[in-house]
Amino acid sequence: MYSEKVMEHFQNPRNVGEIENASGVGTVGNAKCGDIMRIYFDIDDNQVIQDVKFKTFGCGAAVATSSMATELVKGKTIYEALEVTNKAVMEALDGLPAVKVHCSLLAEEAIHAALWDYAEKHNIKIEGLSKPKSDIGEEEEEEDY
Repeated sequence: MYSEKVMEHFQNPRNVGEIENASGVGTVGNAKCGDIMRIYFDIDDNQVIQDVKFKTFGCGAAVATSSMATELVKGKTIYEALEVTNKAVMEALDGLPAVKVHCSLLAEEAIHAALWDYAEKHNIKIEGLSKPKSDIGEEEEEEDY
């Protein structure tokens, strides 16, 4: 069901924790499945992400996508981090089951939320960044339980 990379990032997640006085913090969740993801950025004066940490409450795929997302943005500029999509996270993990794709969407939105927080704290505008949603729903997937 899960790739070896997903299992590796779930069992040995990278960059777990939080950053005191972070440059930007993004928190997103999915009320439908209960996953909550928070990403912390330490961004230097050149707008490069020097450090990144995460805390995630959720399933194994949520932990794995958080871990991989932190790996993909570490050392990148804020504009390079903005380009990290849920598809890039999934590809880096060698795929996700269809029912877990929303976890990669959470990772992308958490990155955007942390960048948004950074921009607000530093009174700057990041071109191409729109205000993120705090609840990532799957409106098109209405299911009856």
